[in-house]
Amino acid sequence: MVEIAYATSHFKASEIAHAYGDTVHLLDDPLAWTQLARLCARETVQPEVGNLVRFLYEKLAQVVLAAEFPRTRVAVPTRMVIKSPEAVYRGQALEPHTKCVTVGIARAGTMPSQIVYDLLNLVIDPSGVRQDHLFMSRATDADGKVIGATWHDAKIGRDVEDRILLVPDPMGATGSSINSALTHYKTRLEGTPRKCITMHLIVTPEYIRNVLREHPDTVIYALRLDRGLSKAHVLSTIPGTHWDEERGLDEHHYIVPGAGGVGEILNNAWV
Repeated sequence: MVEIAYATSHFKASEIAHAYGDTVHLLDDPLAWTQLARLCARETVQPEVGNLVRFLYEKLAQVVLAAEFPRTRVAVPTRMVIKSPEAVYRGQALEPHTKCVTVGIARAGTMPSQIVYDLLNLVIDPSGVRQDHLFMSRATDADGKVIGATWHDAKIGRDVEDRILLVPDPMGATGSSINSALTHYKTRLEGTPRKCITMHLIVTPEYIRNVLREHPDTVIYALRLDRGLSKAHVLSTIPGTHWDEERGLDEHHYIVPGAGGVGEILNNAWV
């Protein structure tokens, strides 16, 4: 028998309207916005910070996997099959043989990457799942502006051939670290990634522009867009309408309204 109701899936994330292009996904999720606002509040500290990051990245990872990972038809007998031969679920599921790698960029991205890694191991064949670790920091000029990313160390597998590359990094501010990581994976490792997906709690218009300028094939997911330093007439328009006038970064390239230093807050380490 064929169950037509689950023969195909047209799942798409619910998103706010924007003009940044089809590869950018800004989620429309009031529950996530509520929890993210709490995470960003001045009075929120550990252990609540860690709990909120876990909640938000579990939710974000579920959306990304459902929307972006390949699917296949399955036939899975249920426990009722001993009483009824028709007790078989037939329908869509994630392709279990999908290969992927999640990249933890220390410090803020370490915990989110582990959350994504754990979920991947639950829903697809763990033999195709890998977690890499990068240690980098923003490089700044004498005025405190970000001019790039400095690598300190890395633990990376040697290939990315046909792998979905996931980069869960909470704050998408300037894009310097993400661009450096994507360039490395595309040019220094064996093979070509099947798809590159970045996963953020917050992004700025500047981040989206800078990443898509260098890596236009990147798929960007975020729970919130922050452009709090934009002028009033810009804030009254759909994001991306006046992209060149949108501002989400202050003079030191921190996000406004933002969340402060998430890496520092997560680790209680203020250096």
